[in-house]
Parts: sequence; C-alpha cells; structure tokens
Amino acid sequence: MILRAPTRAPTRALTMAWPLAALLAGLLGAATSGAALAETAEEKGLAIAIEADKRDQGYVNFTAEQHMTLRNRHGQESTRTMRIRLLEGSDDGDRSLIVFDRPRDVKGTALLTHSHKVEDDDQWLYLPALKRVKRISSSAKSGSFMGSEFAYEDMTSQEVEKYTYKYLGEEPCGALTCHVIERILVDADSGYTRQISWIDQSELRLWKVDFYDRKSALLKTLTFKNYRQYLDRYWRAEEMFMQNHLSGKSTLLVWTDYVFGADIDERDFTKTSLKRAR
Repeated sequence: MILRAPTRAPTRALTMAWPLAALLAGLLGAATSGAALAETAEEKGLAIAIEADKRDQGYVNFTAEQHMTLRNRHGQESTRTMRIRLLEGSDDGDRSLIVFDRPRDVKGTALLTHSHKVEDDDQWLYLPALKRVKRISSSAKSGSFMGSEFAYEDMTSQEVEKYTYKYLGEEPCGALTCHVIERILVDADSGYTRQISWIDQSELRLWKVDFYDRKSALLKTLTFKNYRQYLDRYWRAEEMFMQNHLSGKSTLLVWTDYVFGADIDERDFTKTSLKRAR
C-alpha cells in the first residue's frame, strides 16, 4: 500500500536545510504524543513526515550566509560564498533566493525557487554575464547546481506531499539511535529513485540521507553536523556534506549568520527581483 499526504493538509516539510535539515524527523507515536503507532510501515513513514513538518512550522522567514567548498576526486578545492533568503509558505511551498558573492566569475549569479506542494517546482537562474534569466526545466532539475554535488532539485523545500514513505526500522547512528525511513519522489523527472534517511529519536534531527540514482545505484550521501537550535525550537545543521560515490567529488556547505524574522517579503522572490539581487 502506498500512502501520500492529503493535498489539503496544512503540512510543509523542512527546508533543505535547506535544508534539507530534519525533513523526516520524529515518529508520531506513543512516546511523543500518546497516540497509537501507525499500523503499517507506509502509514508510520507518512506520520513521521507530517510530524516533522508540523514541528518546523511558524518561523516565517530567515536569511543566512553559505560557504561552499567543492572538491574533485584529486583533492583540488574551490570555494564559493553565497547568501540565502527564505520565505515560509502558507498555502503552498516555500520560496528561496540564493545569491553568489564570490568568486568574481560567479558574483551576482542568483537562483530563485518557488516550491509547490503538488505541482512541479519553479526555478530560475540569473546569469549576470548574459544579463538574462534562465528557467530551469523539469528535465534539468537533476543536473548539478553551479558545479556542486547538490542538484537543482536538492535546492528546493522538500514538501511532504511530493513523496511516498516507508518506515524501515531503527539503527544506531553514532551515540544516538535513529529512525530509518525510505521516501520515493513521485516526480518522474527526479534524478533519484529513492532516498533513505536517518533521524535521531532524541531531538528529531536528520543526520544522513542516501540518494539512489535512476539505475537504483547508491549515487550520493548527504551528512549533517553541528546542529544549533534557534528561537528555542528550530534545529539547523551548520554543516552539510554531500559525497558523490560515483565521481569521487564532494561538496561541503557551511551555514552561518542565521537571522530569523528578517525584513523580507514576497516582493523579494520574483523574477524581477532576481535581476536586482546584489
């Protein structure tokens, strides 16, 4: 049996922390809510996703700095610095804007994302050298984001309704015990067939995600480190490390300078604002 979240339910998954952080965190069960455990693995997996979504609602918006280190299979590194603005969605998915500040050859490049609960996400890339906005097609969303091991589809908020879920059990993860959950993206244009996530039982944080490609081979692993809690509620990982097992390349994304309740609104997330991004 395959279960999906009701499209009218007021749920929204955590942004990938964007990121991606704590997408599937938390088991809605007797230990946390007094409710009976879901009867099937599919129901339990869906309940976890919905509970995680509820726990991260209400932050409204935030801004942050991002420092990206790209490393090739020979160990050579290059770095990039970006800024991100994120606006929490209410009736639909979140909106985000990433602007590159350094190095000079990518300065001013900006990615605008409008995530949706059910429909295909909308993404536009502004290329300052060409002074034009390029729409990212659905078929191109599995491609590399600016040469990194993160795909364009990884840079969107992970809406609950876009996946089917299955609870696989629990395993040790370091000093913690984690729930293990499989989720499958319904979108046929995704570069992944499935994803396996590890979420700790104590603070409901996401620690690892395995991504399987269209041939069902393990393609990438994303790991999270150095969590901090903001506003006494919202957990965010300071480090996200994506390892590509096929190419040997990796990308480290470090988040700093979070500001919640920033002075931003919907006008900052339009195609017109893309060209003005500085």
